[in-house]
Amino acid sequence: MKYSVVVPVYKNEASIGRLVEAISNMNRELNGEMEAVFVVDGSPDRSFEYLRNAIDSVDFPVQLIAHSRNFGSFPAIRTGLAAARGQYFGVMAADLQEPPELLVAFFTALSADECDVVIGTRVARDDPFMSRLASGIFWGLYRRLVVRDMPEGGVDVFGCNRAFRDQLLMLEESRSSLIALIFWLGFRRKLCGYERQVRQEGKSAWTLRKKIDYMMDSIFAFTDYPIRMLIRLGAIGSFVSILLGIVVLVARLSGAITVPGYAATVLVVLVLGGLNLLGIGLVGTYAWRAYENSKQRPLAVVSMKVENKVGMHV
Repeated sequence: MKYSVVVPVYKNEASIGRLVEAISNMNRELNGEMEAVFVVDGSPDRSFEYLRNAIDSVDFPVQLIAHSRNFGSFPAIRTGLAAARGQYFGVMAADLQEPPELLVAFFTALSADECDVVIGTRVARDDPFMSRLASGIFWGLYRRLVVRDMPEGGVDVFGCNRAFRDQLLMLEESRSSLIALIFWLGFRRKLCGYERQVRQEGKSAWTLRKKIDYMMDSIFAFTDYPIRMLIRLGAIGSFVSILLGIVVLVARLSGAITVPGYAATVLVVLVLGGLNLLGIGLVGTYAWRAYENSKQRPLAVVSMKVENKVGMHV
């Protein structure tokens, strides 16, 4: 087989029928050279049962994998990528909010060797206003402060070749962001725009708690910006406290401040407050460096190697 479609599944029993039909149509567009890898991520509904019954009637290879509990969509994607047997890989959502035609476009670009990884970018989304506003603010700040190559609307689906897949699976760190790792790896990249569809069945399992966890993982696993902000605030605070301390001292010596102990108290609070912020930032810098080493990401990633045959022994 040439193409592998990885589908994480969680609370998607209502869309299983439409999902299997969409993937069957995709297989026909890809000349029957496709397999599907469904990863049921500890779903409490009947998604696994429905898929197990549905895969007997399809005309393409299927792997159905079940996690022992709910680990999250990114671990489910990693499980699917590790099990997939194709040359090119695409990830799609089980709720079909990302159009299946998008993966056909992914595979076309990958098989033509236009890129190593192709990323679906949302050019429009039919979501509630508050959801769009929060998403826009988060991804805008994330692009500015953490991953500058991140598309404006973020990333939900992607496709890649085998070389990229293998390197991605080598990064086994937990509490991280798979999407940010895609950009960290580099390689030849292509963006493919699409319009996010309205959810037709069920309710999104992307709860506020999961969004906050995702935000924290995406930030703290890829930048020391909060620590650098502490150092800057500490340095500025120390400088300001020195200036204010001089003002208070001059006022005390000139008799403008007559309350006993006031000047000494203010001086101590100002100086120690600034030094405290500075010290926390410095300690955080050492902690960040230790954390970076514990992730054991490679210092460099080789995407391609070409040799000629001059001097080779037969």
